[in-house]
Amino acid sequence: SKGLQHQFWQTVKAGSDAAAAQYGVEITFEGPPSEADIQEQVKMLQNALSKKPAAIALAALDTKAVLDQLQEAVRRKIPIVGFDSGVPNAPAGSIKANASTDNYAAAGLAAEEMFAALKDKIEAATPAKPVTIVVMNQDASGESLLSRGKGFRDKMVSLISATKIGKAGIRVQGNPAYVAADSPKDGKAVVIEMVVPASPRTQDATAAAKAVFAQVKQANAIGMFCSNEGTVVGVLAATNDGADLATTYRGLVVIGYDAGKAQKDAVRKGLFLGSITQDPYQIGFKAVELAYKAFKGEAVANVDTGAKFYDKSNMDQKDIAILLYD
Repeated sequence: SKGLQHQFWQTVKAGSDAAAAQYGVEITFEGPPSEADIQEQVKMLQNALSKKPAAIALAALDTKAVLDQLQEAVRRKIPIVGFDSGVPNAPAGSIKANASTDNYAAAGLAAEEMFAALKDKIEAATPAKPVTIVVMNQDASGESLLSRGKGFRDKMVSLISATKIGKAGIRVQGNPAYVAADSPKDGKAVVIEMVVPASPRTQDATAAAKAVFAQVKQANAIGMFCSNEGTVVGVLAATNDGADLATTYRGLVVIGYDAGKAQKDAVRKGLFLGSITQDPYQIGFKAVELAYKAFKGEAVANVDTGAKFYDKSNMDQKDIAILLYD
């Protein structure tokens, strides 16, 4: 896995263990201390290969860093399946299938919910009185996070372009990894600010969030999307466990991604408009299932494990609550 520090991965592990029990296989579930520890994950993958496993499930922190291991697995005929973000841009034939969320579409759902809540403020924006929507991305290398940032950006640009603001009134700026060649860059009414902390570590996510909040009033920020649990934690840490969102930053619409106790509390209290939940249990379950089937020589294909929007009105419903880990 990409790490073990977030509860998300513990729920992925629970799903993996369930699949292992169902299919009668033995698994190990490993991950580096944090999602910044790329070389540690490379060492873990190399060690896994040395054990001559029947198959490997991999959520790569950096595809380029594991190219040698992927080639070795192909030579040794050890099937590898991807899970969560998978192994984006892996050499042809090295990854049998992926069990993952369609992160681009899931983040687009967040943009739809935010746009609905902010439509009046967006349409009232002018070059003289612009508004800003901030997108907090934990890093600029992991495919799942890149897809979320881009999915939110593209859907929001599309929705705003259909208003009287038009595409010409939008400006996408910030981290270059999240600014596409065709992103509008000259508009002056609505700014979409793509933010990436210095590293994926919590202290850097918090520092980046503090820098954003220091400019909230000056930039007239009206919305913020946090693309994973790590950025949510940073935002909450920067706002007195979210309390400042109800006072100092009242009116700022925040949408998160994933779950965890702190994020769930923020949604339940109305500090966040809501969040996007993946299905981490199914990600883990399907990863092991695909790996087992690939080992057996069965045909396998990518599996979209799904995503939903939850808020304080529906988070206790059975179909949503089961996806919200602490």
